[in-house]
Amino acid sequence: MSIIIAVLVLGMIILIHELGHFLLAKLNGIGVLEFSLGMGPRVWSFEKGGTRYSVKILPFGGSCMMLGEDEEASGEGSFNSKSVPARISVIVAGPLFNFILAYVLSVFLIGAMGYDVPTIAGVIEGSSAEEEGLAAGDTIIALNHYRVHFYQEISVYSFFHPGETMDVTYERDGKEYTAQITPKYSEEAGRYLLGLQGDYTRIRGNVPTTLAYGFYEMKYQVYATFQSLKMLVTGQLSVNDMSGPVGIVKTIGDTYDESLSSGAFYVAMNMINIAILLSANLGVMNLLPIPALDGGRLLFFFVEAIRGRKMNEEIEGRIHLVGFMLLMILMVVVMFNDIQKLFV
Repeated sequence: MSIIIAVLVLGMIILIHELGHFLLAKLNGIGVLEFSLGMGPRVWSFEKGGTRYSVKILPFGGSCMMLGEDEEASGEGSFNSKSVPARISVIVAGPLFNFILAYVLSVFLIGAMGYDVPTIAGVIEGSSAEEEGLAAGDTIIALNHYRVHFYQEISVYSFFHPGETMDVTYERDGKEYTAQITPKYSEEAGRYLLGLQGDYTRIRGNVPTTLAYGFYEMKYQVYATFQSLKMLVTGQLSVNDMSGPVGIVKTIGDTYDESLSSGAFYVAMNMINIAILLSANLGVMNLLPIPALDGGRLLFFFVEAIRGRKMNEEIEGRIHLVGFMLLMILMVVVMFNDIQKLFV
């Protein structure tokens, strides 16, 4: 059952991404040859309005194949016959729909579960927070000018900035104060701690508050994705720390199994929480200026807009091919690591 749930979660996220490309292609009068969920041979399909709708055997991935997208075709209804703004809108729509999905799910999650305000329940004795005078009842507003809306953001920000001295803005009795806190390394926890103890009491707000905190939840997930990528680039994380489809399915499955004892409601909430993370992650990753990804294609469109003419299509195609091959190699390495972790 856990594998089926994992496939459904991943399938929904990919389907929404491809739906973004599909709807904007149709809106701009671009012919869509095939709209598919999954990869490999077709297991089921039908044709309507000149588009073949397919479900393929491998449940990871999907595609929206547009007329003239990857081959020379400049006739009516082809992708390359459209203006630069039209093509940009089609490519941007995929990641944008992932952010929209992440936001909608975030609103649903906040509406159902509420949100935890970043109020301190206490401070650890001997910590920098205690020395700076922070106390129970203080509400953290910002860390180094990064606006905090949930208590969990404090731990996440500390994780991405290990050992850094932080300017902590907090509120007490309606007034704002600032303190400099230096995290201390905890052998027991195995990481740097600010010395704050959180009050994880959840609050349910009205409709405007829920809509606002839904946005904050999505923003937090996008921030975490960018910071993780930064740590990969700087070497603080390695390829071994990444997860591919196998690792994601295992994580979803493990979370599902662990949540069962708490009841169906918590299973659903945990699945939604994972879907928010994955959807925001997919949106960010696809906007990276890497050949073969949506961001790589956007980069070529921006260059075309600046130059006033298209790049040589053969050269562009080769660059995207090399990018695709490198991504496939990375995916194989990550998948191999994921499979190894299954037996550890």
